[in-house]
Formats: sequence, C-alpha cells, structure tokens
Amino acid sequence: MELRNIAIIAHVDHGKTTLVDALLKQSGSFRDNQHVADRAMDSNDLERERGITILAKCTSVVWKDTRINIIDTPGHADFGGEVERILSMVDGAIILVDAAEGALPQTKFVLGKALARGIRPIVVVNKIDRSDARPDEVHEEIFDLFASLGADEFQLDFPMLYASGRQGWADLELDGPKKDLAPLFDLVLRHVPTPNVDKDAPFGMVSTILESDNFLGRILTGRIDQGRAKVNMPVRVLRPDGTVVETGRLTKLLSFRGLDRVPVEEAEAGDIVAVAGLSEATIPDTIADPSVEEPLPSRPVDPPTLSMTFRINDGPLGGREGKKVTSRQIRDRLFKETEGNVAIKVTESPESEAFEVAGRGELQLGVLIETMRREGFELTIGRPRVLFRENEETGEREEPFEEVLVDVDEPYSGVVVEKMSLRKGVMQDMRPSGGGKVRLTFLIPSRGLIGYHGEFLTDTRGTGLMNRLFHGYLPYVGPIEGRRNGSLISAEDGTTTQYALFSLQDRGTMFVDAGEKIYTGMILGEHSRENDLDVNAVREKKLTNMRASGKDEALLLTPPRRMSLEQAIAYIEDDELVEVTPSAIRIRKRYLDPHERKRASKSRES
Repeated sequence: MELRNIAIIAHVDHGKTTLVDALLKQSGSFRDNQHVADRAMDSNDLERERGITILAKCTSVVWKDTRINIIDTPGHADFGGEVERILSMVDGAIILVDAAEGALPQTKFVLGKALARGIRPIVVVNKIDRSDARPDEVHEEIFDLFASLGADEFQLDFPMLYASGRQGWADLELDGPKKDLAPLFDLVLRHVPTPNVDKDAPFGMVSTILESDNFLGRILTGRIDQGRAKVNMPVRVLRPDGTVVETGRLTKLLSFRGLDRVPVEEAEAGDIVAVAGLSEATIPDTIADPSVEEPLPSRPVDPPTLSMTFRINDGPLGGREGKKVTSRQIRDRLFKETEGNVAIKVTESPESEAFEVAGRGELQLGVLIETMRREGFELTIGRPRVLFRENEETGEREEPFEEVLVDVDEPYSGVVVEKMSLRKGVMQDMRPSGGGKVRLTFLIPSRGLIGYHGEFLTDTRGTGLMNRLFHGYLPYVGPIEGRRNGSLISAEDGTTTQYALFSLQDRGTMFVDAGEKIYTGMILGEHSRENDLDVNAVREKKLTNMRASGKDEALLLTPPRRMSLEQAIAYIEDDELVEVTPSAIRIRKRYLDPHERKRASKSRES
C-alpha cells in the first residue's frame, strides 16, 4: 500500500482537530453505528477542558488504496516545540487558515519551519461558512506571508482549497458543490510526495514522541527513516552526539489505524510507528540496527525563553491536601517531563529544595503545573522571569522580544496602545480589519507581557484578541513598571469571618470568601493603594449582654475575585509565590513573617 505522511498545522482555534474528525469519518475509519466524541484527537482531560490541542498525536486513514498518516499538532506558540519535532516525520503539510481571522502569528511560525524543511504545503482556508469570512483577502495575505518567509518558486505555487471542517466539505472553488472532503484527499495524493527513503538499508528511526503506558512501559513514536522494523529485532539507541545509551529488543511494534494503535509484525521505511521495549531511549535519540554506527540527523528545537522556580510547599497548610510533597518527588517528576517534552529544561536552583524550570511561555509551564496538581503534587511557584543572554559580538545584554497581534474594537485601541507603550512596546502596524475592529501589531519585550493579559481583557471589555509569537533576542530596554497595587496580607492564622471581611471590603478587592482557612503571610486581596497592608480577617464580633437599640445591618460581601492558575502566576511580584495544591490555589508572600519581610525589603533597597 502506498504511503503519505502529512501534518496539519495552524494557529490555535482555526479548526485543525475538527477537520481531522471529518477526515476520519469520511475515510470510513469508524463503523456507522460507532459513537465518536467531538475533537476525538483531543484525548487529554486538559485539552478537552481548555478546547486546545496540547500534545501532537498521530492517526491514519485509507483513501483509494493509499494510507495517509496524519499528525494533529498544537496551535499555541507555547507548544511550538511539539510542532518543530513533528515536521521531521512528514513529507507534506496542510496549513489551515481561518477565513475571517487570516494568517495569525502561530501560522507564520509553523509555516516558516515547514518551508525551511523544503515542504510544499497545501493551504486550506477553513470556516468559509462564517458570516464575516473574507477568503480573497486571506488568500492574498497567505501569498504575502509565503513570500516574506523566503518560499521558493515551487512553494509559492501552492494549491489552495476552501473548506468548512465542521460541515465536512472542501472545494477548489468558492462556488463549488460543497459536498465532502474528497477534493482534499485527492489533492493530498497528488501533491504530497511518497517518503524518500532507503528500504534496503539497516533499520533506523529518530524518536519524536514519548509516552508512558501502564502495560507496555515507554512508547516511542517516530518515522522509520531507513530499512525495516520487525518485532523482537535487536536494536541499539544512540544519542545525537553518537554515544550509545542502551541495547535491547523491540518487544512491540504498533502501527496507526484510525484512532487505534494496532500491533504489527513488520513495518518498512517511510511508515510512522510506535515501538516499545526500551527503558532509556528518549527524544531525539536514534533507534537503529546494531550495525548502524552514526546517529540519524535530528533538528534542534528553539531554546526556552521563560523560567520559573518550582519549590516545595513549606507553608503552614503544606502536606494537608496533596500526596506528593517532597523535593525528591518533585525533582523526579520534573526530570521525567524533560524526557518527553524537549522544549522544557530543568536545573537545580541555588535555593534549597527548589528547581528552575525553563520553557516557551506561561501557558506551557501552567499546563505542566496543572498536570502535576492533578497528580497529587503540592508546589509553590515563583514569578516568571525571562532568560537574558549576552551578545557574543557586542557584549550587550539581550532579552527575548515578541511580536504581538491585537484585534480590538476601535474605541479601545487608544488604551491598548497606551498600555503597550508603558511596557516598552513599539507599534509596527495599524490597519482596519473590518466590522469596526482595528488590527495592531507590536514588538514588545516578553517580560512586558507578563501579567498583562488580564488587564488587556478588562480594558477591552473582554472583546479584544491578543496573539503573540517569539520574535528573537534584541538589546535590553531597561526596567518596566510592574503591578501598581499593593497586597492585603493576613496578619493572623485561622478561618476568615464574614464580620472581618465586611470591614476590609473598602480596603481593596478580596481574593477569599468567609469560612476559608488562611495563615500569616497569605495574600487575601489587592490593596486599593500602592503599599502592602497587614490585615486581620479572622476577627469575630464581640458579643455582650447589652441589648442593641437597632438590628445589626446585613453583612453583604462582594463576591471575591477568583484567579485561575495562569492568572495567579502572572499576577504575583518577585517577593510573592503561588501555592498550588490538588484542591486550592493560594497566593502568599515569600517570607511569611512580617519582620523577615521588612529585613528582606531593606536588604534589596540597600
């Protein structure tokens, strides 16, 4: 059977996973009476809750006696490491673009990586059924994007389809019959080349995806670059630098059939398979026949730009809500994560019982923390910090910058420009995008965006859209103003009372409600002024035997402001931490004792 390997890549929420659903259904991968969940490829609980793809996954369909391996990739820039690895497994790519939003930053990122590998993509303008679709303008935008990314003349001559993944059709013309996805399948067979591999050479493959299975152990997925793989064949694992990691046997060989992985006895070069039986192999090691001396080439991923400190939970409530609380358990879990996620780097911190975790962005690290929280871990997390570097030629200090694309209603454009300039952002472009909206493009230091997203949504009344993409390292631009408001800090241990919180409401916005356990040094709210304020939120009303002449007024509390994990991480300052447990997210001061806080503050000032 002939083979085709393709990746579906696009900006977040442009419909990749929905289109894969339709491809699976129309290729006959499911029985007629089989119940299949929407977004079947988003199998992870976090992916379903957030509505985004986090991990790249492989599936397979058969069309006209040709097997097409399809890889669904994440659309968020923070998970770009997944996309960079995946492109080494495929010979073609479907670039999906929203018919209304057009080519957004992540589209530019993944397209640039695909073009650099020499892939000739197929462009699909999706969501044509949207009322605000503008397919002709989007077509021009895509062509300009190809040209700006240095596409050659063959890549510029890209085929294009109009589609609706939700309705399950694709067509070469806007006014076509809009019947099914057959035009897309046929175009893949015509346009995507068969894998250019040597089937007679000794077996060799580069591992690209690592998973753990309760029954099979470590499962490594990749494309066979040369030769044939057979069950129980002896193999050895080589690091990219040529050192031998281990020798072993392929106890299981799994091929993709629809959403399932099916055991096979043999697979040949060009096919994407999963193998089991190795205990040390990781990404991007070469798994090969013992006669192979040199590792196969693997493309390095872009380095991380953001770092956070992961510490044990040493607060007064530590160890009550989680099962995994020791630094050894946290260390083992973090280093296990680096095996399967090459975009994350973990190092020991100068602090005791703490680790520096570096990644692509707040969302990527937020997903890691949320996953650990659900596994029963207790942690405290420090404020995100960007990773500076020194330019070897000039000796200048450099910091990461991001390209930010903002779609906002015209009346709110002024406040966005003002806030961006305060955070050292420079506007590159401003143009109307239709429907009373304006599209603004900024170049801004990554640290200027930490904690800004919530403020941005408030300023635009929830109507603004912000998309960001790592641009590169540029000269350091100096200090950036942080959060203006101070904190309301608990001065007592105990349980909050309605009586105490009612009298504190005028001081600022509360983060806690009545009846919650608190401790000294925990942050209970945001002060309405710039300074921090120690408050007593456990005070109870003193009862006397004197009868009051009038009734007590009803103590009505304003509902507290509840923060998600990402919001809490973005909110904190350098002297604050986020306490994360399976059942709670709290914000606290790094030093719980007020005297220690004063000493630390004086030493920083001096």
